[in-house]
Amino acid sequence: MHVFGPGTRFPYEAGRATTPADAPKEKLFALHDVLGIERCVIVHTSVHGFDNRATADALAAKGGTYRGVALVPVTVSDAELKALDAAGFRGARFHYMRHLKQAARIDDVVAFGKRLAALGWHLHIHMEANRIAELSPALHRSPVPVVIDHMGRIDASLGLDHPHFQALLRLLDDRNVWVKVSGADRISRQGPPYADAVPFARKLLDLAGDRAVWGLDWPHPNHQGPVPDDGRLIELIADMAPDAHARQMLLVDNPQRLYRFATPKE
Repeated sequence: MHVFGPGTRFPYEAGRATTPADAPKEKLFALHDVLGIERCVIVHTSVHGFDNRATADALAAKGGTYRGVALVPVTVSDAELKALDAAGFRGARFHYMRHLKQAARIDDVVAFGKRLAALGWHLHIHMEANRIAELSPALHRSPVPVVIDHMGRIDASLGLDHPHFQALLRLLDDRNVWVKVSGADRISRQGPPYADAVPFARKLLDLAGDRAVWGLDWPHPNHQGPVPDDGRLIELIADMAPDAHARQMLLVDNPQRLYRFATPKE
C-alpha cells in the first residue's frame, strides 16, 4: 500500500512527474477496516521524494501493527536510518523504472546494503522486466535480502518462457531474493479479472513460496487504464495461492519474518 499527502501537510516533491490525488492515512485505514486487513506495509512513494514523513505519520497512528519501506539516498546518515528504523521502517526501495526518478547505480545500492544489515533491513528493487538480467549479478552480491517488486513488472502476454520471466526465476534461485506477488493488474494485458497474470504468480510461489509477500498497491499510482477494483485483486489471492498453507505463508508467516511486525496487543 501507499499513502499520498495530504499535500497541505506533507508537500509533494518539486519536479515530480505527476501530482496524485491525496490518499491520506485515513482513507487507507478505512479501506483496511472494510477488507479486514490488520497489518500492513506502507511503501513510501516517489512523489514525496526522500521526505518519509507522510509514511512515518501513518505508521505512528497504528502503534506497531504497520511497517514501512523508505526512500532514501545511499548517502543518508546513520542517524536518519536509526530514526526511520525506530519509526517502523524495515527496508529501502530503489527504482529502475523509466517513469520514475532513477536510483543510484546498482553497485552503490548493493554496497549501501552493508549499512542496512546492522538494522535488519532489506533492499526493495522496483525495476523494468528488461533490466532483470542486467541487474541480477549485482543483486546476487547483496548482503541483505532483496525484494523484487510487482513480479518483476513482466509482460504476461509474452508467456512463461520469455527471457524476462526466466531471468526472474533464475534470480529467485538465490535464497536471499524475495518477490512481491503484487501488480497482477500491471503485468496483465487482458485486463480484469487479470487471469493472464495468475500462471506467473503460481510459478513464483511454486519456486519461492517461503520468500514471497503479497501487496495490493492501493491507490494504484501511475496506472495505465482504469483503476483496479481492490476487491477483485483480493479475490485473485485464492487463484494465485490455491491452498491454505500457501496463503498462510504469503499473507502471514513470510511478512512477519521479513518485516518483523510487532506482536498484536491482546
